[in-house]
Amino acid sequence: MPGAMKTDIQLDLLDCLEGMRQMEAETIDLVVTSPPYNLGIDYTTYEDTSDRTAFISWCLDWSRAVRRVMTEEASLFLNVGAAPSNPLLPHQLILALTEATGADTPVFTLQNTFHWIKSISIETKNGDTVSAGHFKPINSNRYVNDCHEYVFHLTKSGAVPLDRRSAGVPYVDKSNINRWGHTGGKDKRCRGNTWFIPYDTIQSRDKERPHPATFPIALVEQCIRIHGEDTRTRLLDPFNGIGTSAVAAIRSGIASYTGFDIDEKYLKITRDRISANLNE
Repeated sequence: MPGAMKTDIQLDLLDCLEGMRQMEAETIDLVVTSPPYNLGIDYTTYEDTSDRTAFISWCLDWSRAVRRVMTEEASLFLNVGAAPSNPLLPHQLILALTEATGADTPVFTLQNTFHWIKSISIETKNGDTVSAGHFKPINSNRYVNDCHEYVFHLTKSGAVPLDRRSAGVPYVDKSNINRWGHTGGKDKRCRGNTWFIPYDTIQSRDKERPHPATFPIALVEQCIRIHGEDTRTRLLDPFNGIGTSAVAAIRSGIASYTGFDIDEKYLKITRDRISANLNE
């Protein structure tokens, strides 16, 4: 699929609420995003320190705007992390987005919950321990190291079909291919809801990852695949950051990408990354 067509890219220096107000309704097939977590992260422009009630209210505002521009079969993959000292944030947010309040209907239905695993250690049958991924230790005698984040799959109906095998894995026991009728003779099974996706190794954070809260390109590519990689797919990231979703859109060969950000520096980095990927 990569390279199948030229992806139309639109980047705007706008607050996402204003940007989405300018978009036509039901014109987006896929949304992959990670909003500020309200955990005091040091962004260049955004102040990540509002109180919890105000933060949830703001998330309801932008999520309703996202819903308006999504088609009926669209998916929102919402990446949310937490801090060991503030573990309830992802759960409070997803409850706010999926529960009715007063006369308001729920904004979304939670269709799947994925666990983005950044680092993992596995003991083999031989008793060896294999460790892989991006391990970021914390200095604490109260909390264990936090090696995962959530990716909530939200839809309007809760019944959006997914291309599960496109993001799947080969069978370890090949006899299962013919033993189970649902395989259709193909050596691919659903990966499930645990996604081990480490960050790429970098030499300089300032040059290669100049943003305090990014996700890997491969995470967005996984969302594109499981939603259904299609050259007609129109992708939106209302919190563009340094353009990871834009790069994934180009590499996946989908129709279009729209991104909003309030930081000109991040948009410049996005344009540089887009140029680098188009010239590869």
